Amino acid sequence: MLSEKDVLALLADLESDRVERTESTNNTDKFSRAVCAFANDMPGHRQPGVLIVGARDDGSLAGLTVTDQLLQNLGALRSDGNILPLPSLRVQRLVLDGGEVAVVEVDPSDLPPVRYKGRVCIRIGPRRGDASEQEERILSERRTARAATFDVHPVAGATLDDLSLRLFADYHASVVSPEVVAANHRTVEERLASLRFFDVERGAPTVAGLLLFGTNPLYHLPGASVTFLHFPGDTMTDRPDDELSVSGDLQTVIETVVQKLKAHNRAAPTEGDGFRERTVADYPETALRELFLNAIIHRDYQSNAPVRFYWFADRVEVQNPGGLYGIVTPATLEKRNDYRNPVIAEAMKALAYVNKFGYGIQRAQAALAANGNPPAEFDIDDRAFAVVIRRRPA
Repeated sequence: MLSEKDVLALLADLESDRVERTESTNNTDKFSRAVCAFANDMPGHRQPGVLIVGARDDGSLAGLTVTDQLLQNLGALRSDGNILPLPSLRVQRLVLDGGEVAVVEVDPSDLPPVRYKGRVCIRIGPRRGDASEQEERILSERRTARAATFDVHPVAGATLDDLSLRLFADYHASVVSPEVVAANHRTVEERLASLRFFDVERGAPTVAGLLLFGTNPLYHLPGASVTFLHFPGDTMTDRPDDELSVSGDLQTVIETVVQKLKAHNRAAPTEGDGFRERTVADYPETALRELFLNAIIHRDYQSNAPVRFYWFADRVEVQNPGGLYGIVTPATLEKRNDYRNPVIAEAMKALAYVNKFGYGIQRAQAALAANGNPPAEFDIDDRAFAVVIRRRPA
């Protein structure tokens, strides 16, 4: 975190490609564009950019009182889903002579280009604007050099012919600004690469590209499937009365499994107010969806094991290969989030499967409580993540 001395030095200096000052306290659009631009780090400083809220253009203080609400709003820029991939940032309040300031430090992204509502924002000197095609290409090349997560690795042996370009065209139109799409002169490969779905240098789709738009992802990624089993009893010794192995592009996989969830989720009337009855299901659909999507987004796609969705008479079990990732521990499971597959997580948000990052388990637990189900139980080790959802008591 920056010290008071550091911030005073930034206020005394001119605005630059690493520093932006603003008097506004409620211009979320301006804040988001600044965060996006700093995350892209077009000049290549590899140092954090700094947004100072409560200072005028000339560096003088505006006499602001920093509220908890302002700090919460600034912190929410990270997870509201408008800036993708998720930026890494820190927010603090400093009390200076003449007023208070809110300081937002934004780390350069390892997965550029970063977009805010479909636009790639950058800073050149003290000015901010949208990246040109050439500038966006430079950012994409940087990403290739820095990429560490498995979902951006190119898939050996796969080619452009392994992707459904119709699926990609629909996705591209939903995540990239219409003005950018209209002025786009790039090839399909370049458009795929700009969203981390294709490696132009190797001429191959990335893992994320194949999972999202592949015509047969299972051929190249043997674990890219979901096994659904429905048991009439409480143990796996019973013969399943419904079973399905689902593979294909992730949208098809998700929609197919969700239909199974709806079909098997029994609902019964309970006492209501007066003469009215209300219908309550064995499981809240929100919780089942959130915990299933959690498995799809966070699983280890290097494993040959599928996601397992087992439905018993008294419970539902969801298991995915790959334990906790990054900064998340069992103790902080509902407080912190990190992403083994950030490009897939971004796509799930763009496709409206995820409303907000980092709140899936909290949403599931809240839905279970509201429906009368016990809290979800987690069984986690280094190789697998499992969750048990108990049926609502009769």
